[in-house]
Amino acid sequence: MLKDIVTNQKRQKEQLQALSYIDRTKEPFAKKWLDSNLIKVVLGPRRAGKSVFSLVLLKDRPFMYFNFDDEVLSSAGGIATDELMKELHAAYGQVKTIFFDEIQNLSNWELFVNRLHREGYNLVLTGSNAHLLSTELATHLTGRHIPIEILPFDFNEFLRAKKFQIDAEYGALPQKRGELLNLVESYLQNGGFPEVVVSNLDPKDYLEILFDALLFKDVVKRHKVKFSTQIGNLGAHLINIFANLYTVRKLLEILNLKSASTTEKYIKYLEEAYLIFSLLRYSPKSVQRIKSPRKVYAVDNGFISAKAIQHSPDKGRLMENLVFTELVKRGVKPNRDLFYYKTRNGREVDFLVRKGIEVTELIQVCYEAVTLDVEQREVKALLEASEELNVKKMTVLTWDETREIKKDGRAIQFRPLWDWLLEKVQD
Repeated sequence: MLKDIVTNQKRQKEQLQALSYIDRTKEPFAKKWLDSNLIKVVLGPRRAGKSVFSLVLLKDRPFMYFNFDDEVLSSAGGIATDELMKELHAAYGQVKTIFFDEIQNLSNWELFVNRLHREGYNLVLTGSNAHLLSTELATHLTGRHIPIEILPFDFNEFLRAKKFQIDAEYGALPQKRGELLNLVESYLQNGGFPEVVVSNLDPKDYLEILFDALLFKDVVKRHKVKFSTQIGNLGAHLINIFANLYTVRKLLEILNLKSASTTEKYIKYLEEAYLIFSLLRYSPKSVQRIKSPRKVYAVDNGFISAKAIQHSPDKGRLMENLVFTELVKRGVKPNRDLFYYKTRNGREVDFLVRKGIEVTELIQVCYEAVTLDVEQREVKALLEASEELNVKKMTVLTWDETREIKKDGRAIQFRPLWDWLLEKVQD
């Protein structure tokens, strides 16, 4: 049986490698580490393109391939790793580079990987669970792995997939700018999952099925959750309140869950499966960070359009969710480098960005800043936060507005979302 699986998967690998793919932003970073003796761990939600990314990364060298997310394996109830290595070498010969796909489906995978690493194999792993990065990797692969996070397409990848060329004149030409805004609108509503972008599938149907599949495979099944309806309701509710604050106590009341500890555990499972992110409030005091309400964001705007019950799209909140996910794709770590902020007067700033111990930027997201009331609200919050934290760089991201406001000797830049999404980010 194992021989047949290896043979079939080898054929699939060759077929996949013959296709052409969209260049991913993280490729140069990953290539820098490819020949190091560190284990390359490619993490992210299912269907975000981790397998394709890894296949492209390895395209110029011989490598062995095995996908642990194979239904034949799950029906067989386990796998002997020595037997697997025998069949892989029988199929591929004397090859020392291995790509293991969806490694978390193998019991005690970390012990197996550790052994192969000691034996001198160059390993690339993919996993659909952030837990791989935390407990399991930290415990067993301390200092011997490099994580590479692959999320749904960022905006530049999205434009490449849509074959939209940016030239020096794009901002000035009304036609080009209109076309660009049309693409931003599509990205805002439908997100960046590769199959939605490239194959033009119906985003709502595809993403609704995908969300439910991720919930079942990577949460209910992986963690053996008994009350699957409860965690399903929790996931759906958190998607519905995206870009809003929540507390565990409030969730307990609304969803009639058993206890605060169960609720916390379920939220952690949803985060590990890359369905949601929780963002803490910034404070130098640890107690205030932990006790304050958290903000919830979806991993992709398409999940919101597919799962949230909206009378009409809330474009301001959709923009905020998009800015959050883009910051994460740029490598800004939530709850380490990225927070929301509340001033002493209770005014909220959407995003506070840090580098090391320094707060470097404050960002407000606002679909329309044209009314005086809206402008004053956003600007007041930024100015108060800027004074409290001594931050000079302040940005308001709007739909399509560019200007600068100066108040009290401080400058606030109003920038269109598309312009911010297109900016080149240094690794």
